[in-house]
Amino acid sequence: MFILPDLPYAYDALEPTVSAKTFTFHHDKHHKAYVDVTNTLVAELGLEGKTMEEVTLFAAGDKSKKKLFNNAAQSWNHAFFWDAMIPSYAAPEGELKAAIDAAFGDIAACKEKFVAEGVGHFGSGWVWLAAKKDGSLVITSTHDGENLLDQPDLTPLLVCDLWEHAYYLDHQNNRKGFLEAWFDTVANWSLAASQLSAAKGAGAVWAYPAPQ
Repeated sequence: MFILPDLPYAYDALEPTVSAKTFTFHHDKHHKAYVDVTNTLVAELGLEGKTMEEVTLFAAGDKSKKKLFNNAAQSWNHAFFWDAMIPSYAAPEGELKAAIDAAFGDIAACKEKFVAEGVGHFGSGWVWLAAKKDGSLVITSTHDGENLLDQPDLTPLLVCDLWEHAYYLDHQNNRKGFLEAWFDTVANWSLAASQLSAAKGAGAVWAYPAPQ
């Protein structure tokens, strides 16, 4: 059975960018519902013991398993999203900063492209900063519950949630303002650096907690 991971910080730790009220609904209700449905479907299909990554990829390859995919992928996306934020913001440095500069020019240009990708994404989904196997960086977005697990050439470094429930209580319909504040105040560049190293073969990539 998959668990609902605890937030890696207090509910109010990311205010005002993300409020405790938003986390109460987003983590405790939305994310929990995805995990609960995933567990129910996993049991029905005899998939106990598989990782969340394995369940998601299994469902992604079978159109008849759309409900399982939506819930497993959203379980994974949200858990990664919580870890992609941090209360004690620190700017990227070292190898990660060099990769950002090489891909975008500088961190300001990276932010501009990240925000533009998120603002320009129609409907619900996710905006990602990802690394290719050669360490070069790209920014992309996915719809609804889709993620990058089925794209083996890409390793996610960071992700921001574009579903309205992620920001509406705090920023109303100002998705751009939310993305700008998110990038400037809570993006976890330490996680991004670790993921970049993993993409290049040094260390393990982030994974959802193993089933219990």
